Amino acid sequence: MAVPVDPAVAFAASSAPAAAASGTEPLLGGELRQKAVWVDEAVCIGCRYCAHVAANTFVVEANWGRSRAIRQDGDSTERIQEAIDTCPVDCIHWVAYEELTDLSEQLNQQDIQPLGLPTPSRLKRTLPRRQAV
Repeated sequence: MAVPVDPAVAFAASSAPAAAASGTEPLLGGELRQKAVWVDEAVCIGCRYCAHVAANTFVVEANWGRSRAIRQDGDSTERIQEAIDTCPVDCIHWVAYEELTDLSEQLNQQDIQPLGLPTPSRLKRTLPRRQAV
């Protein structure tokens, strides 16, 4: 004789397996990262090393060709530190979260030229056209 199964059980079950608690979650008393990562775009040379090492944290901005931190929680602290260590010009820094707004405002006031991209004055054709013979 078959045991009847309540169909409501399917809706009560979790679709994802429960993750084992590691104890480092902030909810369980773990520590949050005390510093934020910042890229000084005025110094960055666009080598892309940091974006290759910590792709969830850094991206190379398309218009300027310079690296930028897009997420503070994208990668582990160790992975971000590895990206900082691979930077050939040391333009990536750990800073206090409170400093991010001021640093961003300072960056917006600087005149930064794009790397490897044509400047607006060079977007137009500069060579004379050939004359039809």
